[in-house]
Amino acid sequence: MGKVVTLGEIMLRLSTSGNARFTQAKNFDVCYGGGEANVAVSLAHYGHDAYFVSKVPNNDIGESALRALRAENVNVKYVKKDGDRLGIYYLETGSSMRPSKVIYDRANSAISLADPSDFDFEEILKDADVFHFSGITPALSDNCAQIVLEACKAAKKLGVLVSCDLNYRKKLWSKEKAQSVMKPLMKYVDICIGNEEDAEACLGYKPNADINSGKTEFDGYKDIFARLAKDFGFKIVASTLRESYSASHNGWKAMLYDGKKFYESKRYDINPIVDRVGAGDSFSVGLLHGLLNFNDLQKSLEFAVAASALKHTIPGDFNEVSEQEVLNLMNGDASGRVSR
Repeated sequence: MGKVVTLGEIMLRLSTSGNARFTQAKNFDVCYGGGEANVAVSLAHYGHDAYFVSKVPNNDIGESALRALRAENVNVKYVKKDGDRLGIYYLETGSSMRPSKVIYDRANSAISLADPSDFDFEEILKDADVFHFSGITPALSDNCAQIVLEACKAAKKLGVLVSCDLNYRKKLWSKEKAQSVMKPLMKYVDICIGNEEDAEACLGYKPNADINSGKTEFDGYKDIFARLAKDFGFKIVASTLRESYSASHNGWKAMLYDGKKFYESKRYDINPIVDRVGAGDSFSVGLLHGLLNFNDLQKSLEFAVAASALKHTIPGDFNEVSEQEVLNLMNGDASGRVSR
């Protein structure tokens, strides 16, 4: 197991009950989540020394968010307390042909107003094995983009592996802005994770695959993976491949390239989906866990896909599963029989 540091925003999540629409909601289910926070939680579940770095308001809502992380054994000693608000997102979970919907209310959140001087990354990353961030964090503000850059520079100086989930969010920034920020960050990245939409939006690379058909073609990704690894020097490039038949029914697999060989995972048929939010984060965590522990790229990929498949069955942002549960699914136990 190792020390892994994540940097990002934790938000208050307000979800309609079941599959109710926003216009039908009389109350909301409350939990906390956010890309890098979700990663830190799963890392802690798998036995790693997981640190989450951020800024939250110095009020009861900020403290509630930190308690949610502490309850999952995430170390929050480097989270600063300042600012007026915690970001919020509202979730309406779709069903069948009706897609899920997310509405953000995160402008002027504490982390978006943070300053690079708030964090001493050489101290934070001391003795770390991996530093992980996503494309969501630099999208929050120019200051956040600079904070990510400073963290990446410190990681490289200290010999820490850098992992990035491209995670493009069109509601946060344009493709042009994303590419102007993300491309320069890629020279610090060792492990690049992202689906076909992320690669096109953040880096300008488009695979030869039709993502709207509900099908994914493994060969359509080989060229883009090879180009990404060559152009940016990534040690690992990985992506989930989602076959979207409806909001409730997806096929799920992944692929990985290490500069020499392409790896493809087994495929999972997920039907019905309970909550797909956080599935990509769960994949990132599973891959990092595998790379740190298994010394086997195929096994690492299979663990990541199994972990993220399980997340589709769990409400909330956090993937509330243990390493053994992931291994059970990975090794073929997908019956769903009662465990006694």
